[in-house]
Amino acid sequence: MKMRIPLAKPEITDADREAVLDVLRTPYLSSGPKVQEFEQAIRHYAGSEHAVALNSGTSALQIAVRSFGLELGAEVILPSFAFSALLNVVLQEGLQPKFVDIDSESYNTTPELIAAAITEDTQLVIAVHTFGIPADVPGIISAISSLSRAGRPGHTIRVIEDACEGLGTEVEGGKAGILGDAGLFAFYANKRIATGEGGVLVTSDERLARQARILRNQGRDPTLSWEDHAEIGFSYRLSDMNCALGISQLKRLEYVTEKRQHLAESYDRRLTGIGDLARPPRSNVIGRISWFLYPVRLSDRFTRADRDWICDSLASEGIATGRYFAPLHRQPVLRNCGVTTTELPNTESVADRVIALPFFNELTEAEVEQVCSELEDSIHKWLRKT
Repeated sequence: MKMRIPLAKPEITDADREAVLDVLRTPYLSSGPKVQEFEQAIRHYAGSEHAVALNSGTSALQIAVRSFGLELGAEVILPSFAFSALLNVVLQEGLQPKFVDIDSESYNTTPELIAAAITEDTQLVIAVHTFGIPADVPGIISAISSLSRAGRPGHTIRVIEDACEGLGTEVEGGKAGILGDAGLFAFYANKRIATGEGGVLVTSDERLARQARILRNQGRDPTLSWEDHAEIGFSYRLSDMNCALGISQLKRLEYVTEKRQHLAESYDRRLTGIGDLARPPRSNVIGRISWFLYPVRLSDRFTRADRDWICDSLASEGIATGRYFAPLHRQPVLRNCGVTTTELPNTESVADRVIALPFFNELTEAEVEQVCSELEDSIHKWLRKT
């Protein structure tokens, strides 16, 4: 069914199209000068020392994990309320996932939950800026350091800051993505800026950046001849066409971030006072929210089936919604992986009741009103039928 108000839609301007056409007039359809230009633009924006462009945020995560050289079976702490790419990479790299719960208001995990989960086997923590809401990465890093100073596990633990949903998010006045050993950005079509497919790994570690460049290009070491492969690598390159689009879109990221803030405020005003519906926080003490999407949460009187009924009701009116995220610790792929999981009450409650509403740069105030009106009507219909 075609939705009259989609969940997400990329904004492509004439300047974006011309940027890609300019590349098509050159011989560089794959990796060329635009890749380095895009990497430089990301470094400048984020304030990182190094940026490595890759074909997805998932690839950026895998490259970072592989470059750390973690021991086989090492423990990785990560939130269960997150995109499945995190679990896929952890399992692909032969590591052991250990899931932690979230705070139900921020949708992010906390330093306290991370610290309580760390054991002698922990070698990596993945912190996620869920929905563009800033996670307390400084607090997580501090908690790990405190454990080390106290003589407990912590001194060898790496931190990856997953800002794939957090481009434009700020943490204590700086850009998200640059606080850990490695940071990740992604540019899929539903993101604030889109390159079609694409991601970037950012880091202050020169060795990590060099290793990432080797691994993304079939393991070729630039200090050796072209035919020599120094590592078991991947074909994770990003093309000049993708990068040209990214360069063009990055120029208006601040405008997009402000536009989305206004849309979030419009949703917040319109949804105020609707019973059984929790709105996301309009601000965060950690830093600026950059609004990847706008999530609302039904009260505990609703089940997952009830949530799905409301989403289907909106769909019947041509309004798309999203159901983010299915908890990672419930995923069927874990059945044969020997992974022990415990109940994560906040994750499970949130995941069963969250609804992502349509949210994209060109969404109009009139469309926001239509979405909110239909959502309110659907909730009332559910109440009447029960």
